[in-house]
Amino acid sequence: MNHSGFICSLFFVIMTIFSTGCTKDHKLFAGGYAQGGDKGLFLYDFNLKEGSLNLISEADAGPNPTFFCFSGKDKIIYALNEVREFNGNRGGGITTLKDIVTEGKFEKVNEITVPYGGPCHISISPENDFLFVANYGSGSIAVVKLDKNGIPESIAHSIVYETTTSDVSHPHMISHDPAGKHVYVTDLGLDRIMIYDFNHNTGKLIPVENGIVNLPDGSGPRHFTFNTDGSKMYLINELGSTTMVFNVDEAGCLKLLQTSVTVQPGFEGKNYCADIHIGKDGKYLYGSNRGENSIVVYKIGEDGLISLAGSVPCSGDWPRNFVIDPAGNFLLVGNQRSDNISVFKIDKNTGIPEGPVATVNMKGPACLKFLN
Repeated sequence: MNHSGFICSLFFVIMTIFSTGCTKDHKLFAGGYAQGGDKGLFLYDFNLKEGSLNLISEADAGPNPTFFCFSGKDKIIYALNEVREFNGNRGGGITTLKDIVTEGKFEKVNEITVPYGGPCHISISPENDFLFVANYGSGSIAVVKLDKNGIPESIAHSIVYETTTSDVSHPHMISHDPAGKHVYVTDLGLDRIMIYDFNHNTGKLIPVENGIVNLPDGSGPRHFTFNTDGSKMYLINELGSTTMVFNVDEAGCLKLLQTSVTVQPGFEGKNYCADIHIGKDGKYLYGSNRGENSIVVYKIGEDGLISLAGSVPCSGDWPRNFVIDPAGNFLLVGNQRSDNISVFKIDKNTGIPEGPVATVNMKGPACLKFLN
């Protein structure tokens, strides 16, 4: 073979590798409401080229596994059970499943009761040694200690927020910032964000000075996300149908910079915002509207502030949760009331999701996450 022929053959091999790599499937987990023996956790192959979903398996993750998170080092999934009584005990639950990628199968290895009940959000500490739980139904949060194998072993800390007959606490999300320095809690019922330091030795959450951020009455803060360097927090308000941008200082404290409405002008129905995520390129911010049944898209400026880029129908009813695939090409929406997951292709030039390019049926999808 001459030199030019060798180069052409090498180029063909390289292009073949890249083209086949583009079609590699990623694993998508979807959880939802399940009672009476129904299986509520589903595993799909997601085709990164076509945006198609293929159901691989389903598992018993306990009642109502409506939110979950992964352990980054132990290949474990922690499914939150949104109930007020778990295994005969007052409280919610965490069902742990392990070996989740072995032949597309995963099995239950542990169950633990979380005090007070009504959990709705779970996340894991940066060191993968504690879980943080927000209990919407009981106005409380909890920290769960993991053993050396990543299995929940005990409740390290619980906080119950004081409520009155007119003001009832409803924590909706608890998670750390990108640097792992602080833990943030949104309280939908009391219209505030709480900021904590975290003691990794004791598992205790410690309120920071000036660590309560009060929002306008009726905001209903739900979910939040940060930009890559953690200098900006983006918050979506369920009851107020607004997105807020905060500056985050070195102490982790928040300063409100901007508020933007999530629904289109002229919309007069009831709307309840749900989820919020930044695209993989960091250029666009997405939020879901339950009621208007849409995905709102914002362009993120160099200063971190946002401007409306557009809004698209979610191809279903009640978009409770959504996720962007690892390559940043597709946006997948879990439409809870219409029992379907809709897949949209993201236009790289505009950030707008287009489609749907695929749809699968699933009972009451409430949480979608890719296994990275």
